[in-house]
Amino acid sequence: MPEARAAFDAVTAEVIRSAMETVCFEMATYVSRTATTPILNQSNERNATILDSQGRLAALSVGIPQFMLSSTLPVRFALDFLGDELYPGDVLVANDPYHGGGHLPDFNVFAPVFADGELVLVASIQCHHGDTGGARAGGYNVFAQDIWSEGTRYPLLKIVEAGRERRDVVLTMRANNRLAGFVGDLRSQVGAAQLGVRRLGEVVDAYGTEAVRAAVDWTIDDAHRRFADEITRWPDGCYAADVYVDADPAGHEDIHVHVAVTVDGDHLIVDFAGSDDRPEIQAWSTFGNTRGYTIAQLASLVDPSIPKNEGFFDCVELRVPEGTCVNPIEGKPVSSGTHHPGVEVGDAIALAMAQILPDRCAPQTYKYGSPRQMWGDHDPRTGQPFFDHGGEVNAGWVNAVRDVDGWGALVASNGNLIKASAEINEALFPHLLRGRNYRTDSGGAGQWRGGCGSEFVKEVRAPTLVNQYVVNRRHIHPGIAGGEHGAPDECIISADTEREVVVAPSVAGVRMETGDRLVYQFGGGGGWGDPLARDPAAVLDDVWDEYVSVDAARERYGVILTGSLEDLTLAIDEPATAARRASRSGSNRRPPG
Repeated sequence: MPEARAAFDAVTAEVIRSAMETVCFEMATYVSRTATTPILNQSNERNATILDSQGRLAALSVGIPQFMLSSTLPVRFALDFLGDELYPGDVLVANDPYHGGGHLPDFNVFAPVFADGELVLVASIQCHHGDTGGARAGGYNVFAQDIWSEGTRYPLLKIVEAGRERRDVVLTMRANNRLAGFVGDLRSQVGAAQLGVRRLGEVVDAYGTEAVRAAVDWTIDDAHRRFADEITRWPDGCYAADVYVDADPAGHEDIHVHVAVTVDGDHLIVDFAGSDDRPEIQAWSTFGNTRGYTIAQLASLVDPSIPKNEGFFDCVELRVPEGTCVNPIEGKPVSSGTHHPGVEVGDAIALAMAQILPDRCAPQTYKYGSPRQMWGDHDPRTGQPFFDHGGEVNAGWVNAVRDVDGWGALVASNGNLIKASAEINEALFPHLLRGRNYRTDSGGAGQWRGGCGSEFVKEVRAPTLVNQYVVNRRHIHPGIAGGEHGAPDECIISADTEREVVVAPSVAGVRMETGDRLVYQFGGGGGWGDPLARDPAAVLDDVWDEYVSVDAARERYGVILTGSLEDLTLAIDEPATAARRASRSGSNRRPPG
């Protein structure tokens, strides 16, 4: 560490870092309060970051974890491409998956912060939008053969130049998007980036340019040192894992993600060589997306107080061969790949790291395919078109970890994503939520039980078209340390009618008539540890709560119950339980699936 950096006041560095993180929080909150469509003003699907003049990540907000890296690479591209053509007052927009982004719906808006004519920082806000143009509505054209069919690419545009909005750019972007609220959401992001510039300017004014730069250097060095220190405690060696996606949207089966994590002293090598490279598949996670899922999973395993900045990432050497499903050659379709095989990247890292840190490991993922879109030309209440992004509350895939059962309705990889209530969605769209109950026995059995999946039932009150891609039907959510896998997913459109369609693996533009119901059985999370080691009293509690059935208590946990749930007379037969567990403890039990 250089002497000047070593001598820098660590307390001041932490104050400046905290100030920048607060600015990120303000930027993200600004979008939630000013955006015009539910996907942003209800769901919080956004993430704010601050980079230095070299494009190094300095601070971020709590948001969608994979955004923290797929939002940094487009900024680096802009710094390299534009160089001296960046000016005070500029605001730029980018969404190109092949210049560092994840997929087309993720628009990154960012703005430079200057002091005395020098670039000091960049404020960035990335958000998911509901449409990108292209052949099909919704930003998820699951049958696209290439990136150009999926929507409009914006590698780099100045939407505001030197403080003046570029009306020609806004016009072009508006013309390439179906949603009336798109420009409102885009301007919300612009406002958030401009807010970030003002706030960061205040920080620079208060502490000085050199102090801010030194603080960024200090906190990057601090994160690197602390993460490297954790890595040195792990046993050197190579730890491999293989994970599969049921099928891509076109039906090509068993998309393979292979990873080998090598611990070498104080750094990691994460190598995806051996992953699927069939040219005909339509399951492609961009490099930026793969990088984000990798780091998000690793970050979940270490001291959470370590700042997630460039120093953290510098401890990881990422090897992702071009042409594999986790780093496609330019032109491949990638909209659904942000989810799958993106999710499987996280799963593979988790299963590899479980060989080192089983007490900390749980896949930070969500295995539903891709978000459902439902739209129509006429809402009978308003006479207007409608577009439902499928943002309702659901439960599924929440893994158990050591000492904690799977819980709640969201998994960690969704960060602070908020799913909308039934009341909000029913007010916005001509649909009714008829059911959102937990599925008994859907959570993977374990010493700590996986979270239950849920049965989701939506009834349409107007003719509605549906896009849906479903995975987790065969290759299901994994258990850890001997825990069983979670239950699989299933989606049925227009259930119990002559129009019934079981989605396997995808549909686009399927029509539902008024009164039809979409029934989605969301899968459960994997368990942690041997189910026979679970406290019988905890199993009884699960049966009372209808998370686990009496039969599953016996077959999966070896717990024998007397009485009945209906009569409120359930009790543990302790001698029979001990005998059943003893008879099964020597058997070679394997997780189902």
